[in-house]
Amino acid sequence: MTDFKALTIERDGAIAVLAFNRPEKLNTFDTQMRREFVTAARMLNLDDSVKVVMLTGNGRAFGAGADLGESPEAGLGDGAVVEDMLNNEYKPGILAIAKSSKPWVAAINGPCAGISYSYAMACDMVVMAESAFLYQPFAAIGLVPDGGSTWLLAKLVGHRRAFELMVMGEKLSSARALEWGMVNRLFADNDFNATAREFAQDLAGRSPLALRYTKLALQSASTATLDEAISIEAGYQKFCIDSEDSQRAVAAFFAKEDYAWQGK
Repeated sequence: MTDFKALTIERDGAIAVLAFNRPEKLNTFDTQMRREFVTAARMLNLDDSVKVVMLTGNGRAFGAGADLGESPEAGLGDGAVVEDMLNNEYKPGILAIAKSSKPWVAAINGPCAGISYSYAMACDMVVMAESAFLYQPFAAIGLVPDGGSTWLLAKLVGHRRAFELMVMGEKLSSARALEWGMVNRLFADNDFNATAREFAQDLAGRSPLALRYTKLALQSASTATLDEAISIEAGYQKFCIDSEDSQRAVAAFFAKEDYAWQGK
């Protein structure tokens, strides 16, 4: 695989573990990381041997947002430059997660703040260490949330809770994130990485066609009418029913035998 510096990629059976790799900086995004991420995400999305991508952080943090100290003399930088960066460097990476045909699982092992929050919430499923937390710091420095946070959080928790998280700037515990439906599972800190991998492996062992087309159907449903959603589902269902996997899996079910998914 490509040699990355600000990221690491590890293959573990059918899953790929993609990790932010600036632990000494709490995995804050610098220029290299955001550009490498786009390349890495596209590479993993195109690799048919990867069934699930697990996104996490090396060290004690998932990610603490953008590295505001990358150019200390520039402060936050020029507004037009930041706008361009958000549109052309961050946006492609976040969309590579959201629009992937395969599931992405965010494994939030520690603090998750700022734009790192958007990368996590763009994933299809989220697991979180019990001591980890989510944090929207933008209002504290006179900024608006970015990286799609306004869309992602409003979809997850509704307008009022999303607005509260963004303007009050309070750290959201893993327990509250679970209660609000932002997280699928909480795992103990002491074996979080291993348990998160087991979760991703379990997901990777399920029907590739069911995973892919369920994700695509949900993506379409977010902007479709009920009428349109039923027809979109019907089209995907036709494809799945006619697939070799579905026909053989049904036969195996009646024969009380296991079936190894082929993805076709």
